[in-house]
Amino acid sequence: MKKIFTVLIVAVIIVTAVTGCNKKTEPSKPSNSESSKSVTLQLNGSTTVFPIAQKAAEEYMKSHPNVNISVRGTGSGNGIAALINGTCDIADASRPMKESEIQKAKSKGINPVATVVAKDGIAVVVNPDNPISAITHDQLKDIYTGKITNWKTLGGKDMKIVPITRDSSSGTFEIFEEKVLGKGVEMTDKAVVQASNQAVKETVAKTPGAIGYIGLGYVDSSVKPLKYEGVLPSKKTVLDSSYVLSRPLFMYTNGEPTGIAKDFIDFVMSPEGQTIAEQVGYVAVKPTQP
Repeated sequence: MKKIFTVLIVAVIIVTAVTGCNKKTEPSKPSNSESSKSVTLQLNGSTTVFPIAQKAAEEYMKSHPNVNISVRGTGSGNGIAALINGTCDIADASRPMKESEIQKAKSKGINPVATVVAKDGIAVVVNPDNPISAITHDQLKDIYTGKITNWKTLGGKDMKIVPITRDSSSGTFEIFEEKVLGKGVEMTDKAVVQASNQAVKETVAKTPGAIGYIGLGYVDSSVKPLKYEGVLPSKKTVLDSSYVLSRPLFMYTNGEPTGIAKDFIDFVMSPEGQTIAEQVGYVAVKPTQP
C-alpha cells in the first residue's frame, strides 16, 4: 500500500485575558458573584466551529472582563473526547455525537447536551486555475476512491488529481465519508491528509490539481467552490437545504448549560452572536435582528 502523506498543523489556540472594572453590557448579565471573581471557560473541538467560537469569545470578553475564554481547534472528535474526559466545558462539533461516544460519556457520569449554533455547507473546492466548475456525487466519490485520477476524465486539463482530505478526528471528514463515500468505503491511499479546514484550503490554493472539502466559512478567493449535484454552496442553498452537503454545527455541554457556559452560549444564540456566525461565513439558526 502506498503511503498516505500526512501534514500536521498545530491546533490554533486562543487564550485572551482582559481585566478591568467596566460595566457589563447586554445581551448577557452575569450574576454578582460571577462579576466579582475571575472565571475561565474552556472550549475545544471542531475547526469548522472555531471561527464562530473564537470571534464570539473575543466579543463576549469585551463586556465580561472577569471571564477568560480559551478556544482550541483540534477536531470534533478530540473536542468531544475532552468533554467526556472533563478537560473542557464546551465541545465544538461539526457532527452529532456518535452513540458510542454518548454511551462512553454516560459511563463517566457525563450527560452530553447539544445546542445547534449555526448551519454549514461542506464546500467542494479546487484551485482557481482549474476550469472545472461542477461535479456530481458519483464523480466526487470516484475521485476519492481512486477510480478517477486525471482531470481530463471530467473534461478538464490533462492534469493529475490530488485529493485532499481531513484526519479521522474531523467531523467534516465523517460527514463527507457518510454523504459522499458511504460507510465502509475506503478512501484512496493517494489522498493527502490535513488537520484543519484552513490547512485543506491552503493546500488546494497552492496545488493546481488539488481538490478538497471545507466548511463554508473558510471559502474565499484563494479557492474555487464547485457546484455539487448542480447546486453551488451558499448561505441561501444551505438554508433552504437545496445544497445536499449541508449540516448543523453544535456546542455540547455536560447537561443543560449552567453558569458562565450558559451565559456564553446564550450570547452565541443572541442576535449579536448569530450575526457573528453570519459574518464568519455560516448560516444563522436564529434571527440576527433583536
